[in-house]
Amino acid sequence: MINQSRPLSIVFAGGGTAGHLFPAIAAAEQVQRLAADARIVFAGSGRAIEQTHVAAAGFDYVSLPSRPLPRSMGDWVPFVVENLAGYWAACRLLADEGTDVVVGLGGYACAPTARAAIRLGVPLVLLEQNVLPGRATRWLARRAAAVCSAWAPAKTHLPPGARVWTTGNPLRAAFFEPAEKKRLLLVLGGSHGAHALNIDVPKALYRVASALKGWRIVHQTGEADRAAVERLYRRLGLDAEITPFIADMPRLMRSAQLAVSRAGGTTLSELAATGTPAVLVPYPHAADDHQRRNAELLARAGGAVIVEQCAAQQGAEAVRFDVALADALRPLLLEAGQTAAMGRVMRRFARPEAARQVARIILQQTHARATLPAAA
Repeated sequence: MINQSRPLSIVFAGGGTAGHLFPAIAAAEQVQRLAADARIVFAGSGRAIEQTHVAAAGFDYVSLPSRPLPRSMGDWVPFVVENLAGYWAACRLLADEGTDVVVGLGGYACAPTARAAIRLGVPLVLLEQNVLPGRATRWLARRAAAVCSAWAPAKTHLPPGARVWTTGNPLRAAFFEPAEKKRLLLVLGGSHGAHALNIDVPKALYRVASALKGWRIVHQTGEADRAAVERLYRRLGLDAEITPFIADMPRLMRSAQLAVSRAGGTTLSELAATGTPAVLVPYPHAADDHQRRNAELLARAGGAVIVEQCAAQQGAEAVRFDVALADALRPLLLEAGQTAAMGRVMRRFARPEAARQVARIILQQTHARATLPAAA
């Protein structure tokens, strides 16, 4: 336990997607195990996913104004106004809370609170989930007390002098529990779903229907495409379980023999933790094409294969996405030995101590008020 003269105050800033939010919740829960009296507050963008899951974890939540970088000239004024309002609101929050540490979760929603921490002299710890760090992390890294990176290559993309620890991505302990692999195929498009996967994965599965005998399909669609995907599977005569969001992801992923997935950093950490090989489809419009960097790391090692969402050129002909996806899936559905070997490669990237290590780094920034036990 932590010895301290007063309860610590820690603000986790950002969220927006499950990929940013769930690692932060895992780290926050570990912080409370080490410092039971610590007051933890999440400051986010106000999205329902943040409020719902933070409340379920038992932490307080505050919504602060924030806005992503503009894509057109007309967006610059609201960008400046909202982020400035968020910055001043964050300054008040940190002062009122007597905040000891701010933990930035990545993405635009963490920026106002991270800037407020720098202005007020509050130590800033950044969590980075991707091989190529996001713009917020690259911008803030020089001023941060620590950057906790999920993947070792990320350090090469950060400014010289940044204090970087390769901790792995904090995950819930349930991802690391043992389970027997079954013929379960997961289709994962992220917490909001992926329209291209929703439309073309069923078509690809139709092309390999004979190889799907004995397989169970669970397809996470997000809310917007749910009804359309259900209709598409019915029209194609395929039996699949359709869900907008998978609440118990650890249980399903531990049992899955194969996944078709986007290549967000947290999803790949979860696949590694559960030893689940994957056909990865990087989102082609992701900032700085960072999902491709994530996917390439695992594909080079042999734990995954990559299929491009855009038509791939083979000789003189362009191959449609659903055709290329079917070609990648067919041998993996038929050869259990191949997926088992790929799963063993994936497990080499697992970091079961990540949440605890990140929690210790966060608490080390409060050394003036707390004394940590020696690392186990």
